[in-house]
Amino acid sequence: MCELQSSEGGRFLLEHAVPFSAFLMDSFGRQHNYLRISLTEKCNLRCQYCMPEEGVQLSPKSELLTAQEIIALARLFVKEGVEKIRLTGGEPLIRPDVVDIVGQLYKLEGLKTIAVTTNGINLTRLLPRLKEAGLNAINISLDTLVPAKFEFIVRRKGFHKVMEGIHKATELGYRPVKVNCVVMRGFNEDELLGFVDFTKDLPLDVRFIEYMPFDGNKWNFKKMVSYKEMLDTIKQRWPELEKLPCETSSTAKSYKVPHFQGQISFITSMSEHFCGSCNRLRITADGNLKVCLFGNSEVSLRDHLRSGASEEELVQIIGAAVGRKKKQHAEPALMSFPLCQDTLQYPPNSKQWGHTFSHWLTLRTSLPKQMGKAFMKNKLTGQPFLPGSHPEQQWHIMTGILQTQLRGCCVFQKDPSSTFDTKCLEASSVGQVSVDYQSKEASPGSEFCTRDLGSCTNIPHASHSLTHTDEEGRATMVDVGGKPDSRRSAVAGAVVCLGQKAFGMVRQNQVKKGDVLAVAQIAGIQGAKLTSQLIPLCHNIPLNHVEVSLSLDEARYAVVIRSSCQTWGRTGVEMEALTAASLAALTVYDMCKAVTHEIVIKEVKLLSKTGGQRGDFSRV
Repeated sequence: MCELQSSEGGRFLLEHAVPFSAFLMDSFGRQHNYLRISLTEKCNLRCQYCMPEEGVQLSPKSELLTAQEIIALARLFVKEGVEKIRLTGGEPLIRPDVVDIVGQLYKLEGLKTIAVTTNGINLTRLLPRLKEAGLNAINISLDTLVPAKFEFIVRRKGFHKVMEGIHKATELGYRPVKVNCVVMRGFNEDELLGFVDFTKDLPLDVRFIEYMPFDGNKWNFKKMVSYKEMLDTIKQRWPELEKLPCETSSTAKSYKVPHFQGQISFITSMSEHFCGSCNRLRITADGNLKVCLFGNSEVSLRDHLRSGASEEELVQIIGAAVGRKKKQHAEPALMSFPLCQDTLQYPPNSKQWGHTFSHWLTLRTSLPKQMGKAFMKNKLTGQPFLPGSHPEQQWHIMTGILQTQLRGCCVFQKDPSSTFDTKCLEASSVGQVSVDYQSKEASPGSEFCTRDLGSCTNIPHASHSLTHTDEEGRATMVDVGGKPDSRRSAVAGAVVCLGQKAFGMVRQNQVKKGDVLAVAQIAGIQGAKLTSQLIPLCHNIPLNHVEVSLSLDEARYAVVIRSSCQTWGRTGVEMEALTAASLAALTVYDMCKAVTHEIVIKEVKLLSKTGGQRGDFSRV
């Protein structure tokens, strides 16, 4: 049942709705005049940071709010003081009656803004009708400007549809068109400058959102790029960047490059939460009221609505839920410690390292006391650890080595005087996937890529013992602080034997998951950049160049992979090249495994390397 029962409903609402409903004000004085309504749990994309590839278990249709119920609840909230409603999902534009819902909301007296957050796939087709129905604000999700990377992140095609939707919105007069970009280290932090440049000739508000934890993506703070880090990167390119004024309840910190049509904003929900000015409430697709996105507490308005609750009873239920809203959302455990918070916001430079390391040693001693029985002792090492915690957290506690996020570089520094170039790989322009930085000392990438592979050379200074163990046989990182910088390069390869059927589908680009070669190419490049996070004792290296190529070998029904990496530094890039080849091969396997399980990955090997004390190497 969706029509609200009210014998004295009109008089009740008049008594409680002015000047602002006490039922939408919490115990901290926050007035909630912004309501987000999820229209569906379904989505036509499978973003890697949002949900698994197979999707999520959906609620039965009978448990979801009908259009009539959505309008009934919206009418009640608007009468109580809500001025803005945003339609979300899932993907709201895949709901067949979305245009009708917008039209019904537009008729609600007192509602000033009707907005939608969409992935943009269906926007070009629906936007003219949505605008006519009354939609007056749009947020479009877009995490990359590289088509192949888009397909890799969302596991679906559609980049050009999203771009068409953005341009359609500007053509129809939406000002600004908000573009939401979730920034993740190792995925797209290298595209910050490209997104800023996107605002040069279009009236956009590109909103950089700090990577946040949800049920479907376990919190891992090493993936988060903080607002201050992003801002610093952008200011290096545009030092004239201007800060814009904002409303008290705004979640965004806004900036503008002078003379650009658009602007940029930062949503700092992790490094600098905005709970103190939060004015938002949320209704899920199955009718549950959530007073905090991060909270687990929910109240089923659907059940009360269908059981015939009156307006007065519903308002009392809503008011009780709002009254229980906490002062701020819960944060991941490590975020509550000052060192981790400082590290996220102010990455230490080499001069600060001594103080930071001392701070860590102090923290390492005090952590067990603060966490109490949560800590256990490792029987092998005698060091404390958190049961079930992330391996990186256990690594911190067991070894006492602080792993710091420095502009995309995880740096284990034993020598306080050693420094690293903290540049990340820059995003390719649209349509390209090769990534290149040319340092002063580096030769052009073409020379590196066309090097002839001769016979194996003698390897001077070969070690007769393992270099990654200490005197007692425990694993340790090699100290490269005393080594000279030099030009380093490496080429690795792999072969994926697909079988005739899968090979034919890859060649004709008929695999359901998308363009296998393009996605594997991006995966290989990403793998090279993330090597130090995947291989525990690898140093993080500022790569000058990464290239991954895939070719088809019809004689073997195989995909042949070649990866090359180049840097100017103190250690080689063999592991980066091998990781790139391996990740590309695994991606080919993953995308083709539905066709056959007879796939074989083989010949993963280093083909050549240059630079370093041990000299050059090449394989026949």
